[in-house]
Amino acid sequence: MLLLVLFFIATVSFGQTSIEKEIRGKISADTIAVEGIKIVNSSTEKVTVTNKNGFFSLFAKEGDVLVFSAVNLVTLHRRISKQDLIPEVLKIQMSPKSIVLKEVIVNENPQITAENLGIIPYGQKKYTPAERKLYTATSGGGIDGLLNTISGRKAMLKKEIAVENKEQSLNRLAPLFEDKYYTEILKISADYIKDFQYYCVDDASFTVALKSKNKTLIMFLIAGLSENYNKIITNEK
Repeated sequence: MLLLVLFFIATVSFGQTSIEKEIRGKISADTIAVEGIKIVNSSTEKVTVTNKNGFFSLFAKEGDVLVFSAVNLVTLHRRISKQDLIPEVLKIQMSPKSIVLKEVIVNENPQITAENLGIIPYGQKKYTPAERKLYTATSGGGIDGLLNTISGRKAMLKKEIAVENKEQSLNRLAPLFEDKYYTEILKISADYIKDFQYYCVDDASFTVALKSKNKTLIMFLIAGLSENYNKIITNEK
């Protein structure tokens, strides 16, 4: 009789720990956006995603393993404990993926420039070759400026400046990521990497981030751009 009672108590206790509960949680990830983070209960294969504020809900029980993943965040595995089932909102902290940048060597000697030599004053606007052509074509006024406008040369030079700016943005982007970052993290086909880079530098916000060298913002923006780009490629196929 005693053995039967002990077996009954053990069965009830085991059953209680196996009951699923709806877990409500909130994900934080420093300055990275927390919308659309995927959460998978690897024990039951149930899936959900976070809303724009990082909140989610998913049924789980003690011992289940939840997997949190996003293209721009380090994947997190969390085994649910008894304590995780107690709070009304379970707080989860995730970390952004780091970018491995190529080594940059800075010469300690000051660069010799026209300003350092006293040829031109400090702070004077520096023109790129395309900008210099446009300035020459339009700053003179009079008949030359009128003829350049009528002939369409001004429009042509403005297009040349746009192309030059895009090339500069591509040069800034090229050393930031290895090919495997595009293929493994962003899921860009190796054949489309160069095309995707052109797609990125067409985005005004992304080019601003490149100029400011804001690595966190660059990672965030390129993750969103990769999702849109992959959708376009899929639709074209």
